[in-house]
Amino acid sequence: MTSADQETARPAPEDLRVRTHPVLGDLPPAPEVTIFVDGRPIPARAGEPIAAALLASGIRVCRTMPRSRQPRGVFCGVGRCTDCAMTVDGEPNVRTCVTPVRDGQRIVTQRGLGAWEEGTA
Repeated sequence: MTSADQETARPAPEDLRVRTHPVLGDLPPAPEVTIFVDGRPIPARAGEPIAAALLASGIRVCRTMPRSRQPRGVFCGVGRCTDCAMTVDGEPNVRTCVTPVRDGQRIVTQRGLGAWEEGTA
């Protein structure tokens, strides 16, 4: 399979969300909001963790390591580690697995240790 075939075979972002779970049941209705990840609009469900919206949209990388620049994504999913840290509305090192989305949030893939954006400290 060529890379073009793999791109075509990849499911649409709306197909990545688990809508029915054998134990938890059906996904309850929620209002849709829009967040902006690296400048790109991403649909999200009001109140869900940022990391859930990212994963549902096919975004797997939250940050890169300071020295090696290796990518990191959601690891523990409960706020104990910092692998899912991103810059949210100008604040670096926000754990996206425990931070709920808000309409209009600006989220940036964090490079290394992150930095405060001008006027947000």
